[in-house]
Amino acid sequence: MGNHYELDLIFRLTIIHLKLEKGFDNMDDQQLQQLVSQLSLDYFKKPFIDKACFNPRLRTTGGRYLPQQRKIEINRKYLLELGMEELIGIIKHELCHYHLHIEGKPFGHRDQEFRTLLKETQSPRHCQQLPSEQRKVVSDHQYKCQQCGQLYKRKRKVNIKKYSCGRCKGKIKLVI
Repeated sequence: MGNHYELDLIFRLTIIHLKLEKGFDNMDDQQLQQLVSQLSLDYFKKPFIDKACFNPRLRTTGGRYLPQQRKIEINRKYLLELGMEELIGIIKHELCHYHLHIEGKPFGHRDQEFRTLLKETQSPRHCQQLPSEQRKVVSDHQYKCQQCGQLYKRKRKVNIKKYSCGRCKGKIKLVI
């Protein structure tokens, strides 16, 4: 697929250009379209002739490819919270769906052609979880072993007469 050093240099220059031009935090749909087109040419050696845009309604996914509309939608939060490298990974992933669909090949996540293309283009299978969307573990009940001090956090109450410490088999006691 080409010299990886050259591709990395091209993307670093593209990122620097976008940062200098407008600041990547303020990237608009037109700049996103340019970036997607450039990534398509560099990694897939094929043009991206359809539409790419940000979708503010996406919450927990980095992006999606809509085959009926031949459109790529990207979650802007990933750019703002995790940066340009994560965004490029998401775009490459969606471009794998796009190019396989255009060629009439299976483009689902479980299809072998899709997984092979992901590896060839060094695209991620999944994107990271957004820091703002991470759920905090709520523990209403805390138990502590009376022998070894092991702490257990639970959402539901535990019958302390029925259960014992998993580490030392000692008795557990409700703390909170």
